[in-house]
This record gives sequence, structure tokens and C-alpha cells, in this order.
Amino acid sequence: MAEILPEAARYTPREVVIPPVPATEVLTDLQWETILALADAVVPSIRAAADNAPSTTHYTVTDADFESATATLTDTLSVSEASAGVARAYLEESASALPQFREGLQRLLADYVHKEGQNGIRFILDVLNTRAGSLLLTGSTTPIQNQPVAVREQIFVGWASSRLPPIRLIYRSLSAMFKTTWMNASPTLNTAIGFPRIPVQVKYAPGCWEYEFLQFPPPSPSENEQEQEVPEVIDTDVVIIGSGCGGAVAAKNLAEAGHRVLVVEKSYHYASHYFPMDNRTAPVTLFEGGASILTDDASVAIFAGSTWGGGGTVNWSAALHTQAFVRQEWAQDHALPFFTSAAFQTSLDRVCHRMGVSAANIRHNRQNRDLLEGARKLGYAADVVPQNTGGEDEHYCGYCTLGCSSAGKKGPTETWLADAARAGAVFVEGFKADKITFTGTGKERIATGVEGTWTSREAYLSRSPITRKVVVKAKKVIVSCGTLNSPLLLLRSGVQNWHIGRNLHIHPVLFGAAVFDEAIRPWEGSALTAVVKEFENLDGRGHGAKIETTVTLPPLFLPIFPWRGGLDYKRFCAKLGSMTSYIAVTRDRESGRVYPDPVDGRIRVEYTPSAFDRRSAAEALIASAKMAYLAGAKEFHVSYADMPPFSRSEQATEADEEEEGINNPALQAWIKEFRQKFPLDVEKAGYASAHQMGTCRMASSAGQGVVDPECQVWGTQGLYVMDASIFPSASGVNPMITNMAIADWATRQLSKKMRREER
Repeated sequence: MAEILPEAARYTPREVVIPPVPATEVLTDLQWETILALADAVVPSIRAAADNAPSTTHYTVTDADFESATATLTDTLSVSEASAGVARAYLEESASALPQFREGLQRLLADYVHKEGQNGIRFILDVLNTRAGSLLLTGSTTPIQNQPVAVREQIFVGWASSRLPPIRLIYRSLSAMFKTTWMNASPTLNTAIGFPRIPVQVKYAPGCWEYEFLQFPPPSPSENEQEQEVPEVIDTDVVIIGSGCGGAVAAKNLAEAGHRVLVVEKSYHYASHYFPMDNRTAPVTLFEGGASILTDDASVAIFAGSTWGGGGTVNWSAALHTQAFVRQEWAQDHALPFFTSAAFQTSLDRVCHRMGVSAANIRHNRQNRDLLEGARKLGYAADVVPQNTGGEDEHYCGYCTLGCSSAGKKGPTETWLADAARAGAVFVEGFKADKITFTGTGKERIATGVEGTWTSREAYLSRSPITRKVVVKAKKVIVSCGTLNSPLLLLRSGVQNWHIGRNLHIHPVLFGAAVFDEAIRPWEGSALTAVVKEFENLDGRGHGAKIETTVTLPPLFLPIFPWRGGLDYKRFCAKLGSMTSYIAVTRDRESGRVYPDPVDGRIRVEYTPSAFDRRSAAEALIASAKMAYLAGAKEFHVSYADMPPFSRSEQATEADEEEEGINNPALQAWIKEFRQKFPLDVEKAGYASAHQMGTCRMASSAGQGVVDPECQVWGTQGLYVMDASIFPSASGVNPMITNMAIADWATRQLSKKMRREER
């Protein structure tokens, strides 16, 4: 039972040590000077100057304007004491003045930006430091770092609509980097908005299992200096590559069936006393690519888990069954009758039962209450969203995407992996799978294990080169690396199938933010406990958008909204404590692909939301604006740069508003203006995605997909994929339950097959 702590100060998460910032500089001193100058255009120090003289160190405004901005922010801020001082410190803070900003940018560029992206950034910075290049990109031969901050701001704003596509791409990439890195580094933002380090309603409980992981000795000097390193060899029945939702269920089922099971995970385990992590450490330790993966055109930010328990550790608690129209589509259009079978439903029920999925004991926070009440008033179809929280205690925490301190979210670490451990499964963390091994050729190609590189936690934290080569010999190999990594591992292993990496679906999400006069503290309470389904079938074939709410942790929510200038953006961010969130979660009709970077092999994502999907999301946001208006919001912002926020008229009387409702002329004019911009310019929209599916899709033949109806990779024996990458198309709901149910059924079939082979 979780220990309820009425005062947050009674529980402090343990410090998480992360690897030091890479020592190798990716930029020269001059390039750093230039990029920090650009960062200060996006997040400037705003100061008063009596003569309003241009400055190269800060954005100057008149004394009157500065005092006006300070007064406005003082009224907006959530802090109760010394608000004027907090407001001034917040306004005067610049990106470049923060040591952690440069460190964060260095880590981002060195560890997570692929070589092509690094080269592109360096090229633009070098061009800016030539007379001709500066004239072309800024309109002046004066280097941009020597220009006043206000001039830099106008130059950077102009890049958003440049005639040169690479400049527009650089604008989108850099603005995303600068906003997020600043929020992770800022000492004033959280104070200004009243955002606490840990939830006010904090609970702490130890996890249900103390995990142990195999350790390997370092290679001896003779192995390093005189001969090729001798790898460590492990023999097992089944090796599962990845500890996320699919791999964890597979581990439990196969271990409990009496098979020897080894689970290898490239990331590391963190117990509940490290949770929730802070904004600086969580991207490094919990998310793929430092939570900074962008599609090639920078149109969508991609979020995926990379830690012990995978996406099940960083997702929220929403636990939804696969909907009937999706099951029907997969059964009929993809010739996979399993999805309309009783066996699939049995597996759905089984995994939900194990995690205690229930709609009981849900306490909706303000934004979820607004969603349900708005849907009621407008006649929209809406439901409460069941949670995987054991069905016993209230789980009122919006921080769980940074790890659950109460262990109340019953993800893989609190259920399947613990069950697997009790049944004798063995675990290895820090294991990067290099390739799957085979014997035979052609259709007789049989998977025999996996080769990889193990890095101990100590070596990982010190960036030490001490690692070990590890060879796992196994009768069966299950790839559960997730939609982004599973296709890359298959390609590295020489598996040939045109569909590997293709058919990527991501549920692109467009965002809305409603601003109220009163304090909301939207980060309190479960992030997603309600859903509006009115717009989920806009084409008659199950494609459209659901309306939900989202986590409002500053670096995960605010950066997706458009930047229109430094002062404007700081004012917007300061309103977070008085906001509620809306998201349009699109079941996408079109797809993209995942592929390895040709230089360094990192994940690359080629995906652009289609015109239909952009319209679907925008229609859902218009409905969100209506619900926000009925809830009393005074502003409604959308993550689309070319659409100004709706502002409620201060002259409107309560009587008029009660009579008009959503027929209010100002609201209808705003809606009309928004619709005129359909299907939305993808370069001006801020999309994100936490659901990725389909890159190793299941199909009835090798010509249609990567795995067969039992999850075995076509053209091989003994090689399986069990994660959301095998979905035939987008699930339309959080993929966790669907993923787990498929793995549950497939591993039960696999266990029977292995018993037959043994006999």
C-alpha cells in the first residue's frame, strides 16, 4: 500500500546520475557564439531602457512597457510572495546566460542529433559568418551575433516563411531545440508558474520487485591488447530483446510455462524511489533519443520510452481495448481473422485483469471534468477512460510520464516483469543488440540468438569505454524493441523484406490550450481520464481524431506551441498554471517509414501528416475550443503558428453569453478563420506523437508484411516480433493493451510449439 504523504517535502526522489556532457565539442567557438545568439533571439533577456536603445545582450523595451509586462505577469503568476521580483527575474533571463542551457544543447547535438542534422546546423552557422551568407540570410553583412537582439528576433521570425526550404527546416528544428532546452535549464520558469518539483499529492511506495541483472567482468588485458576479445556466452531457450509492453508479457508467459527466458534491454532500470525524475534527467534516462526525435521535415516530435519497462514506464495510465471497427478492418482488409476471434478478446481481458484495469476510483482533474462537461453540453459522444492502476486506489498524479513514485501504475515493472522474475527469468540491462544470428539460408534460415554489446551502468555513467561483447544462444528469438528500433535490428541482421520499416503509423497529435482567470494547476491529477469520440470516424472508415487531455509538464507541453517573439512566448508560458489542455489524437490514414541514418545508423523517421489527417485534427480542435468556451476560458491557443488565439470579449455580458453559448459571434468568426486555413500548412503546425506502430506489420503473406499471423518473421524460423510494430494499421487508441494482448496470445502458441518440438 502506498504511503500517502500530505506534504510533498516529506518525500524527495533520489538523485539520478546521468552521463557527463560529451567532452567532444560538436561546434567551434564561433559556431557556439552564433547559435547562442540565435537562442537569445528566441529566449531573450527582456529589460527596460529609458531610451529604448537597441542592445546586443538583451531585448530592450521602454520603462513603461517593461513595467506593464511585469505587472501583467505579476497578476498571472501563481507564486504568492515577491511576485514582482519573480516576474522581473523571469523576464530578464536569457538562454545563453544559463550554464545548463549550453550543456543541454551540447548533449542534444552530440548524443541525439544525427550526423546529417549536425552538418546542416554547422553549415548554416558557418554561412551566417560569411559576408555573402549573412547578407542572404539576414539582409545585412553584419554577423547576426553582432546584431541587436530585437533585430535577431525579426530575422529568426522571417526564417519561418523563407523561400528556401532548408532555412524553414532549420527554423523549425532550432526553435524546438531552444524552447525545450531552455525549459529544462531555467531556474525561474517553474517558480514563476508555481510548478512543483514533485506532485503536491505525492505518494511513495517501493516497487513490487527488486530486480537483479547479470553482470560481466571486464575483458582481461590480454584479450584487449593481444587478441580479439572473447565474448561472454549465454545459453537460453528464449531471448527477448526489449523489456517494454510486448516483451514483458512474453517474458512472463514463457517463463511461467517453464522455458528458460533471458530479457535483454539496452537501457537501465530505475526503481520508484527515483521517480518522478526531473526535466533534466528524464529525457536522458527514460526516453528514446533524449525525447528529441523529430521527423525528417521537423513536422512531428516523436516520444518513445527507452528504459526498463519501455513505454509502459513512461506512458500514462490509459488502458483501452482495441475498438470493434479496427478489429474488423484487421480481420477483413488484412485477412487476419484472429482479431475478431474470441481468443483475442480473451487475451485482452487477461492482460487487463493482470493490471487491474478499471474505471473505478477515478478522480477527474479540472481539465478532464471540463472535457466531459463540454461533451455533455454539446451532445458529443464521450467516455471515461479505464486506468491500469490496480482498480483499488485513486491514482491522482500527472507526473507519471517521468516515472511513477507510488508504483500505482501497473505497467511492466509492477506486473509482467516481476512475474517473469518470480518464474526464473534472467535479465540484462545495458545490452545493445547488434544483430540476430542465423544458421541456414533461404526459407531454412533459423534464428539462433543475438550478438550485442553490454555496457555496465558504471561505464554508462562515466562514458567509459569498458564494455563486453555478449553472445546469446537461444532456440527462439523475440524482438520487442519497439516500432522505432525493431525494424532497424532486423535490417542490421540481414533480414530482407520490403515492408521492414515501412507502414509507420503514429497518431499525430495537435494541441490546444485554454486559459482561465483562475489558477488551475493542470499538472495535478491523472493526465487522461476522459475521451471524446465524436470525431473519430470522419471518413466512414474509422479515421478521424479523438479529443483528450494531456500532461502539462512544462517541457512536454509548452514547446509545441508557436513562438512569435521572445516577450510574447514568455507571456504565454507564464500562463500555464491557469491553463487546461486539449489534444486531437488522430488515427492516421496515411503512413511513413523508419530507417537507419546512412552515416551513424541512428533512428530516422520519414513522416508528414496527410491533408486528411490535418483536417481531422483541426476539426477536433475546433470542437475543443467550443468546449473550452463553455467552460469559461478567456483564451484558446492552438499549436498552429498561422492561427492567432481566440480571446473572449471583455465587453460581453453574462446574459448574452448564457443565451448565445457557442453561437457567440466572436467564437464563430474565429472558427471560420481557422477553417479557411484547412488543411493547415504542415510547416506551421506543431504535432507530437507518443504512439508508433506498423513498421514490422503482421500480414497473411510475405508480400504484404513482415510477420505472419503468429508473429514469426516471414522467411525465417524461430524469429518473432512482439511489439506495436506488428500492428497492421493504426490502433486508434493507446497501443498498450492491444500490444500486450497480441503478445499474450502469440507466446502461448509459441510455448505449445516449443513443447511439441521438444517431444
